[in-house]
Amino acid sequence: MPSHFFALLSRMKYIPRWALMRNAAPENLSEHSLETAILAHALTVLHNTRCGGKLSPERAATLALFHDAPEVLTGDLPTPVKYHSEQLRAAYQQVEDSACARLLGMLPEDLRGAYAPLLSHRGGGDALLLRYVKAADKLSALIKCMEERKAGNLEFCCAEAAARRALEEMRLPAVEYFLAEFLPAYEQPLDQLTN
Repeated sequence: MPSHFFALLSRMKYIPRWALMRNAAPENLSEHSLETAILAHALTVLHNTRCGGKLSPERAATLALFHDAPEVLTGDLPTPVKYHSEQLRAAYQQVEDSACARLLGMLPEDLRGAYAPLLSHRGGGDALLLRYVKAADKLSALIKCMEERKAGNLEFCCAEAAARRALEEMRLPAVEYFLAEFLPAYEQPLDQLTN
């Protein structure tokens, strides 16, 4: 029987993000997942290099690639809706768990074990790694907000402040290094980045 798993994941490019906001440059789930994977890899490299850690940057990048995969079935629920109340958050978690189970059910039995840990990010020995994936997700949101502001779209100013605050509250040294050392370049035009 043919499996629909990968064909369905390829549709992440059709899932828009920031649905409640006016966007100067639309962003889809595939773009966000790629950027989150790059950032998760970078954060774990910083953690290992500057903080003496032993995390797998490759595992972080892979977890980040799949972190929003259930949204091919659920869509991207806007943050103000998702976190409106604890009851709504718990209900959405059940929907997301159901979507993960449905996605896994689309795979042949012999492949499910490889993908189950990528789709359900709970527990196991990956707690710190998952914190970095979450930080990369927030960092991607912050970068999107900065890009929108640079394009003259003030719609994202509050979201930018909230994302920055959330990152600072994570108190992860690698995130602090990234914010201080690499984030300022996102404010520069291309000519300054390439010189």
